[in-house]
Amino acid sequence: MRDLLHLPAEWHPQDAILITWPHLESDWAENLEAAESVYFDLLGALSHSQDVLIQLHQSVDPERLKALFDKEGINQANCHFVFVDSNDTWARDHGPITLVHGDGRYIRNFRFNGWGGKFPADKDDALNRAMYDLGVFRDGVAMEDIQSELEGGSLEVDGEGSLLTTKRCLLNPNRSADNQDIAAYENRLSQWLGLNPERIFWLEHGYLAGDDTDAHIDTLARFAPNGVLVYQSCDQTDDEHFAELQAMADELHQLRTPEGEPYRLIALPWPDAQFNADGQRLAASYANFLVTNQLVLMPSYGVAQDGAAAERLAEAFPDRRVVSIDCRALIEQGGSLHCITMQIPAGTLNLRSSYAS
Repeated sequence: MRDLLHLPAEWHPQDAILITWPHLESDWAENLEAAESVYFDLLGALSHSQDVLIQLHQSVDPERLKALFDKEGINQANCHFVFVDSNDTWARDHGPITLVHGDGRYIRNFRFNGWGGKFPADKDDALNRAMYDLGVFRDGVAMEDIQSELEGGSLEVDGEGSLLTTKRCLLNPNRSADNQDIAAYENRLSQWLGLNPERIFWLEHGYLAGDDTDAHIDTLARFAPNGVLVYQSCDQTDDEHFAELQAMADELHQLRTPEGEPYRLIALPWPDAQFNADGQRLAASYANFLVTNQLVLMPSYGVAQDGAAAERLAEAFPDRRVVSIDCRALIEQGGSLHCITMQIPAGTLNLRSSYAS
């Protein structure tokens, strides 16, 4: 663990996991029941081992939710409601990015523009500041508003100053007009996130059909403890992703740990292709897992490869139990399990039962 100001790895101790509940005024309106079922499964697994911070839109009835939580066996003592309005539910990308330095916590509140202006995001962009004003964060936690677009799903860090990301996303002009000079942008990223500028790794390859994020890294490759990289592989030569994901794997083999050693790579199996009712390919990836204090929550899709994926993640995180969450409903909207969550490092939150203006 670094002594300097840094963005901690996901397996750093956490106060809570942040989620934004789906609602009728979001894109989930026509499939709200299916979406909520995923959130119930998530809370059913998570709420018995740690706290969960739940952002609720004004259209959501909290009493209805509490009744359903009882029915689903969710531990409500660890569920904390924040009454704030949102456009959508992708907490990974609109949630706070929290840095650590000793006992200090420092929030970087980047702008969120709906993945390059693809979707409305004005309310999501205001969520972090709204939570700050409601007293969700501890006294002394600083929040800095940064007038540049950056999403949590585009950042993968090891807590040792290394960043893994994709050029397709971070250097896309639909995010910021001033990010085209890569050296200058690396300097800004290093200052914002407490990175070692020599350990910013840019992937040239890797994407998922049906992904609206311009190739977020959290669908492709992830750090794990002890010099491990977990990545989404594709072994089907006739699949449109085969060449790109093979090229991405070759890139990952060239990377080195802070100690100068090759990473131990763990390949996740390629899930059977998923399609929506209109025949459009959906972005199913096992790399979109969530690391929590005691668990690794893995997205599953009701396909033959689910079991093997869980075994690979158990190998990568031997100190945590792997729990599968059926996320078939989530990929209908282009995201999966990691996309709907954001970890909040320990020592950041002032946890109460609820927060409202």
